[in-house]
Amino acid sequence: MLLPFILLLHAAVAPLLPRLVRALGPRAFLVAALPPATAAIWALVQAPAVVAGTPVTTSVSWVPGLGIGFDLLLDPLALAMAVLISGVGAVIFGYCAWYFHADERALGRLAALLVLFSGAMLGVVTTDNLFALYVFWELTSVTSFLLIGHDDRKENARRAATQSLVVTAGFGLLMLIGFVLLGHIGGSYRISVLLADPPLHSALLPVALVLILAGAFAKSAQAPLHFWLPGAMVAPTPVSAYLHAAAMVKGGVYLIARLAPGFADVDPWRAIVLTVGLATMVIGGWRALRQDDLKLLLAYGTVSQLGFLTLLAGAGTKTAAVATIGVLLAHGFFKSTLFLTVGIIDHQTGTRSISLLTGIGRRMPVLAGAAVLAAASMAGVPPLLGFIGKEAALEAFLPDRAPGTWPLTAPLMLTGLVVASILTFGYSARFAWGAFADKETVSERRFAAPAAAFVAAPVLTSALGLLLGLYPVPVDAVARGHAALFTAGEPYDLALWHGLTPTLGLTALVIAAGVLVFVGRSLVTRVQNAMPRWLDAEVGYHVFLRVVYTAALRVTRRTQSGSLPVYLGIILATLLALPGSYLVVGLVSGGISLPRDGDGPLLWNTPLEGLVAVVISVTAIATIREHRRFGALILISATGFGVAGLFVLYGAPDLALTLVLVETLTTIILLFVLRRLPATFGTRPNGWGKRLTVLLCAAAGTFIAVALWTMTAARTDAPISRDYARHAAEAGGDNLVNLIIADFRAMDTFGEIVVLATAAIAVASLVLLNRRARVVVEEPEDESVEDTPAAGESPAAATAPGVSGPGPGGAATGGTAHEGADETTNGEPRGGTS
Repeated sequence: MLLPFILLLHAAVAPLLPRLVRALGPRAFLVAALPPATAAIWALVQAPAVVAGTPVTTSVSWVPGLGIGFDLLLDPLALAMAVLISGVGAVIFGYCAWYFHADERALGRLAALLVLFSGAMLGVVTTDNLFALYVFWELTSVTSFLLIGHDDRKENARRAATQSLVVTAGFGLLMLIGFVLLGHIGGSYRISVLLADPPLHSALLPVALVLILAGAFAKSAQAPLHFWLPGAMVAPTPVSAYLHAAAMVKGGVYLIARLAPGFADVDPWRAIVLTVGLATMVIGGWRALRQDDLKLLLAYGTVSQLGFLTLLAGAGTKTAAVATIGVLLAHGFFKSTLFLTVGIIDHQTGTRSISLLTGIGRRMPVLAGAAVLAAASMAGVPPLLGFIGKEAALEAFLPDRAPGTWPLTAPLMLTGLVVASILTFGYSARFAWGAFADKETVSERRFAAPAAAFVAAPVLTSALGLLLGLYPVPVDAVARGHAALFTAGEPYDLALWHGLTPTLGLTALVIAAGVLVFVGRSLVTRVQNAMPRWLDAEVGYHVFLRVVYTAALRVTRRTQSGSLPVYLGIILATLLALPGSYLVVGLVSGGISLPRDGDGPLLWNTPLEGLVAVVISVTAIATIREHRRFGALILISATGFGVAGLFVLYGAPDLALTLVLVETLTTIILLFVLRRLPATFGTRPNGWGKRLTVLLCAAAGTFIAVALWTMTAARTDAPISRDYARHAAEAGGDNLVNLIIADFRAMDTFGEIVVLATAAIAVASLVLLNRRARVVVEEPEDESVEDTPAAGESPAAATAPGVSGPGPGGAATGGTAHEGADETTNGEPRGGTS
C-alpha cells in the first residue's frame, strides 16, 4: 500500500517548491529529489520479491458499487522503468542544484513541474488500469509541454512545446479510443486481466491495437512522428536529459512492451512494430551523423535508440524481451550521462557546437572519461551494459532464434539492425571526438572548471553502465522475469561473455565498420549533402496544420454568419432531423408507446392541465404576432408563469416558486433594457421566411411536447425517490434533504455549483474590470515626466518604465535566462531540426 502514498508525495512536494526556491535558490532541487529518490529506494527494496515471481499489487477502492478502483502493479518491466524514472530522475534533480543560477526565470515553477512529471511518469508504468494509464499519460504530455516551453519568451520554445503537445496528445486521443475498444471486447480494463485472457476472437482487436500503437509511436518519437523530439531540445538541458533520455519518450516503449505478451502474435502488430522501429532507427542514426550541435546529435541519437527499443519491445519473443530490459536500462544510463555532459560543457564554455569546441577533454578529464564510457556503451563496445544489450538484440533476430511465424523477417531485420548499429557507432564516436578532442583549427576557450558536485551526476550514471556491464546479474534477473511472460523464442541470459558466437562476430563487424564511418566522416558528409532532400516530416506537420486551419476558416465563414435566428434555426433543424425522426419512426412502428388511460391515450391527470396548456399556447402564439416590444415581453412572461402553474399541478412547488422568481426578475431587467430600445421591433419578417420560422418552431415545440408525453409511459420501475429514506442509512447520514443534495443527486448539485461559480466569476470580472477602468481614467497625469525619447534614441525605442521593447522577431526582451546557449549558437537558432 506504500506506492499510492509515494505518488501522493510527488503531488504534495510540488506545490512547496516555488517557495523553497525563493528561500534556498537552486539548492531546492535537492528537496525536489526526495520523492523520486523515495520511489527508487522502495522499488529496489521490492526487487527481490518481484524478480522471484511475486509482483507487488495494490488496489485502492474508489467506487466499490461500480467496481471502479485504482489498481497498481510492480512487475519486472515496471521495476526497470521505475528505477530509470525515479533513480535517474533523483540524480538529475541533484544535478539541477548546480546547473541553474539563482536568478533563473521561473525556477520554482520548473522544479514543481519536474516533480509532477516524475510522479505522473511513475503512475504510467505502475498502473494496471487502462483509463488510469491514459490519465497519467496525458499528465506527462501536459507537464512536458510546460517544461519544453519553460522560457516562454523564446518563440522557438513556444513552437516546440506546442508541436510536442499536438503530436503526443493528439495521437493520445486515438490511443484512448483503442483503450476503450480493447476494454470493451476484453470485458475488463485491467491490463493484467487482458493479458491473461486476450480477446483474440474479436474482429475489432486489430483496430484497437493499431490505435494504441499510434499513440505509443507518437510518444516515443517514431518515424514519421519523430520530428517533435529534436525540436524539444530547446528546453533546458536537465529537462532534456530527464524527459527525452530517461523517462517520457520511453512511455511508448513501455506500453508496447506491456501489451506485447498478449498481442504480439495478432496481425498486424509485429509487421507495424518491426517496420516502424527499424525505419526510425536508421533515420535517426543517419541524421545524427550530420549534426554540429552536440545536443541535436544526442536528440537524433535518441530517436534512433527509441526505434531500436520499439522493435525489441514489440517483437514478442523471449530473447527480444531480455534484450529490451538490457537496452532500456543501458540507454537510460548512457544517454542521461551524455545529456548531462553537454549541459556542463554548455554551462562552462557557453557553446555546445562541435566546430567551436577544443581541448575540453584535457581541461575536464573526469567528465571526459565518464562521457567516453557512456558513448562507448551507446556504440555497443564491451564491457559496458550497452554491449550486452545489443548482443542480446542481435541474438533475438538470428534465423535459428526467430519464431516459425516470421522466418523470412528475421534476416531482413538482422541486416537492418547491423546497418543501424554501424550508424550508432559512427555518431557515438563523433560525439566523443567533437566534445573532447583537440582541434588544431579551433581556438581554445577560457572557462572555469566545474564544481565536483556538478560533475558527480554524469560520473555516477556512467559508472552504473560500466558496473552493470561487468556484473549484469541484477539486470539479467529482471530481464528473465519479463521474458517469462512470453511463449515464443528461446530463453537467453544477459552476460558479458557467451563464447565465440555469431553475435560476437556481428559486433566485431559493427565496430570495424563504425570506425570506418567515423574515419571517413568527411566522405559521409559529402554523400549526405549530395543526396536529394526528401520530404521532411516537420514540413508535413506544418502542411497538415495549414490544411486544418484553412478548412476551419472556410467552414467558419460559411456557418458562423453572426445571425442568432440562423443559429437557433440550425439547432432546431438538427433536433428535428435526428431525435425527431427517431421519435416519428418509433410512433409509427409501435416501438414507442404513448401513455394510456383505459382504451385511449392519457391526455392529462386533471382537466386543469388542459386549461393551463391553453393559456401557454395562446400567450405563445400572441407573442409571435405582437409587434410591440413591451407587449411581447408581457406575453412571454405570461407563458413562463403558465409553465410554473404546471409545476404546481404536478406537486413541485419549489420549482414553481423558482420559476416565478426567475420570470419576475427577468421581466424587470428587460423592462430597464426596453427603455433604451424602440417601442416596436425594427424588422418584421414576412412571406416565406416568416412561415418557415413559424413552421420550424411549431414542429420543434410539438416534438418536445410529444417526447415528454411519451417519456411518462417509459417508466417500468417504481421511482427511485421512494427508496431515498431506506437508503439514507447506507449513505451514512440522518438528514434526508442533505443526503439527496450531497449523495443521491450529487451530480445535479455539482452542476448547479459550477453554474453559480461561473456566474460569480463573470460578475467579479466585470466589477474588477470596471474598477480598473475607473482607476485608469481618474489617474492624474504627471506632467513632470515627459514621454519624448532621449537624444539619439528613436521614437520606437521609447517605452514605459519597466517595460522592455520588442526584441528580434517581435519577442519581448529583458529579464535573465540561463539557457542562453540553448537559444542561439553564433547567431543561429538552436533546438530545431536541421
